[in-house]
Amino acid sequence: MHIDAHQHFWVYDQREYGWIDDSMAALRRDFLPDDLKPELEHNGFQGCVAVQVRQTLEETRWLLELAERAPFILGVVGWVDLRSPRLRFELELFAGKSKLVGARHIVQSEPDERFLLQPDFLRGIAMLEEFDLAYDILIYPRHLPVAAEFVARFPRQRFVLDHLAKPPIKSRAVDVWARGIRELGSFPNLSCKVSGLVTEADWQAWKPEDMRPYLEVAFECFGPSRLMIGSDWPVCTVAAPYARVMDVVKDYLAKYTAEEREALLGRNAAKFWRLKRLQNQARD
Repeated sequence: MHIDAHQHFWVYDQREYGWIDDSMAALRRDFLPDDLKPELEHNGFQGCVAVQVRQTLEETRWLLELAERAPFILGVVGWVDLRSPRLRFELELFAGKSKLVGARHIVQSEPDERFLLQPDFLRGIAMLEEFDLAYDILIYPRHLPVAAEFVARFPRQRFVLDHLAKPPIKSRAVDVWARGIRELGSFPNLSCKVSGLVTEADWQAWKPEDMRPYLEVAFECFGPSRLMIGSDWPVCTVAAPYARVMDVVKDYLAKYTAEEREALLGRNAAKFWRLKRLQNQARD
């Protein structure tokens, strides 16, 4: 089974999605499972993992409701307030929801560049480990040194880095970003999503070869066993159609073995998130 490891849904409301500026005007509409399903089917993907956008408990509940109605949504990475004294109560509310597989906080937007190391946030991550939920790390390259210190504190927690930490593809800068990625790649409990690259490039003029230096670093640091493909749909569509986005990675995989390709296209995601539907299929 091939799995898109990173995509979003929303019902557009300007007040809640103010980050969608005029350059991204095409995203100012609803994006729901019925919009994504044909894209998955036409490109050989049988499932996806839906990732939060809004930082509310309502967002998590809504994504879980969508996942119950749409079987191809195999897992949900939701949001809970990891700094809240009510965190245990909130996690217990979701504990029976088999499709909740992880949590994410939009750290890239926090004014404190050492946000990941705040004591109350660290306590929250420790509780995620207790509830066997993964954590998505969403950061910019400047946060990579702090992220390494953060991951080092939790050797048993499952982490995944979103979008390769958004490398500076448009400016073609590699070295500083690569040093940070190499440090993070040394932690065996950290995986990485090969996603969101086209929106870090020149939206109108990017070429697949623009991504190659960054893909080479990712494969060097994580190898095919800790990488997973993701579209970042619908955000990616400001730079390219779904098929072209996924083909960047698929084409790069041509030099790898069939087993390695299958791992990155789905098996790694199923293993990382312990996706219930796939586990049940394996037992049947």
